[in-house]
Amino acid sequence: MLDINFIRENKESVKKAISTKNFDPSLVDRVLVLDEKRRKLLLEVEGLRAKKNRIAEEKKPSDEGKKIKEELKDKEPELVKLQDEYKVLLYRIPNIVSKDTPVGKDESESKPIRNWGKPTKFDFKPKDHVELGRNLGIIDTETAGKVSGARFNYLKGDAVLLENALYQFAMSVLLDEKVLRGISDKVEMKYSPKAFIPVLPPLFINPDVYEKMARLSPDTEIEKYAIPRDKQYLIGSAEHTLGPLHMGQVLEEKELPLRYFAYTPAFRREAGSYGKDTKGILRQHQFNKLEMESFTTLKDGVKEQDFFVAIQERLMQSLEIPYQVVAICTGDMGGPDYRQIDIECWLPGQGKFRETHTSDYMTDYQSRRLGTKVKLESGDIEYVGMNDATAFAMGRTIIAILENYQEKDGSVRVPTVLQKWMGKDKITR
Repeated sequence: MLDINFIRENKESVKKAISTKNFDPSLVDRVLVLDEKRRKLLLEVEGLRAKKNRIAEEKKPSDEGKKIKEELKDKEPELVKLQDEYKVLLYRIPNIVSKDTPVGKDESESKPIRNWGKPTKFDFKPKDHVELGRNLGIIDTETAGKVSGARFNYLKGDAVLLENALYQFAMSVLLDEKVLRGISDKVEMKYSPKAFIPVLPPLFINPDVYEKMARLSPDTEIEKYAIPRDKQYLIGSAEHTLGPLHMGQVLEEKELPLRYFAYTPAFRREAGSYGKDTKGILRQHQFNKLEMESFTTLKDGVKEQDFFVAIQERLMQSLEIPYQVVAICTGDMGGPDYRQIDIECWLPGQGKFRETHTSDYMTDYQSRRLGTKVKLESGDIEYVGMNDATAFAMGRTIIAILENYQEKDGSVRVPTVLQKWMGKDKITR
C-alpha cells in the first residue's frame, strides 16, 4: 500500500497516476476523508483512555470515570469500524508508476525497448506446438480434458525431460556467482552478483497474507483457486509465498540483496481470458514456473529489476530464441507494480511475439503491508524494495523451443545448452 503521508502530500499526482492504471481517482479523496475522521476519533479515544487511567490511579469512586467508560463504550467500536473501512479503502489504491513507464490504456500501448535475434525462418510451413506435441506424443490435452477439464494438459516423455533440462540450466545460472557477476556488471560495474537461495515454498496461502502481498482483492479474487473449507487459496505463482518470507522482520542492510528462487506449480482460473489461447498449453489453469524474488534497499530497487531482466535475457539468448523486451504501459500493469518489463518470444506457429517472462518492481508497496523492513547502515529504518520475475514459465518456454527448433520431418532439435541435461540432441517420435 502507499504511505498515507505520501498520499496527503501528493494528492493530485497520486490521483493522476492511478487513473492511468484505469483505477478510480476518487479513491484518493475517499481515503483522505476517512483518514481525517479516523485520526480525529483516535485522538478523542486516546484522550478518554488517558483520563480513565488517571482516575483509576487515584483509586477514588468518581462519576466522571463512569461517564468516560460509557463514552468509550460508544467510541471504541466506532473507531474499530472506521479503521477497518480505512484499511479496505487504502488497500484498493494501486501503486504509482515509474517515470519511464509508458502511459497507455491497454497492452496495445506497451512499448518494445529492444530486440534480440531475428524471427526464425523455415523452408517449409512451420507447425504450431499443438501439432508438434501431438505428433511427437509429448503433449496430450485431449485426455487431460476428460480427466480434469479444459486448459489442463499431460506432458510426457521428452517434454518432461525438456522441462527438467530447463530447470537444471536455470539453476546453473542462479546458483553461480561467477556467472551472475558477468550479468550484474552489465547493469552496473560491481553491482552485487550474490547468488540466489533455492526454496520449496508452500502452495497454499492464507487470505490475509495474500491480501498483504496485494495479490488478492475483490477485483482479483475471481482469478484465484479457493479452498473454502480451509479458508485458503492455491498460489498463482511462487512469489506469492516467497514474498512473505520476511514478513514482520527487520533485516540488516549488509544482508541485502536477499535473492530466492522457487520452482512450483501455479494455479490460475484465467477467468478474463475465455476464448483466448484455448488450444495447446499457452494459457493453462495449472502450469509450472521457476520464479525469482528479491529484497533490496529502495535505492537499489530499479537496479535490481534491471538485473533480473538481464538474467532473463541471458537465459533466452543461451537458448537462442528470438525475443523482444517490452516496457508494459500503465493500463496493462498490475495494481502493486511500480515498473513492469516483459520479454516476448517469437512463436513461429503464431507468427508473432508472445509474453514468456515478466518482471515486477513493487517499491515498498508490498513490504509496507507485510511489515518487512531494513535497518540501514546510517541507523535509519525503511521498508524494503521487492522484485519478482520469471526465470522460466515452463509451458511457454517449451512452446518456444518446439516451434523455433522444429525440422521439416516433424522432429525438434534440442538447444545446445540443454543437451547435456536432455541426454540427446533431437526429439523424435
